[in-house]
Amino acid sequence: MILFYLYEGVRHFLFPHSYFDIIPPYIPFHSVINYIAGVAEIIFALLLIFPQTRKVAATGIMVMLIVYIPTHIYMIEVNPSAWQLWARLFVGQPVLILWAWWHREDRENPKGILV
Repeated sequence: MILFYLYEGVRHFLFPHSYFDIIPPYIPFHSVINYIAGVAEIIFALLLIFPQTRKVAATGIMVMLIVYIPTHIYMIEVNPSAWQLWARLFVGQPVLILWAWWHREDRENPKGILV
């Protein structure tokens, strides 16, 4: 999960125009939004490394994925026949949210007891 979000976060800086096109037109400042999303993904990925910040990072990722839903809906509005976009919204997003939810727990120390 750490590598996934690091990779995706860096892509916001390497290929910004591919993200500008999928941000709905009613959301202003596409470049700022894109870079904020990239920074957030990188920060959350780094916070996943440490057990003390893992719950905050996983919760942040879940919120971020929910905030991205309008982008997925917009992509479907633009291309309603693309089944991959429907699958991404109704299968991919929930799976990613559940993946983040699963990472909220410290598997080595499930009760959160400081040792």
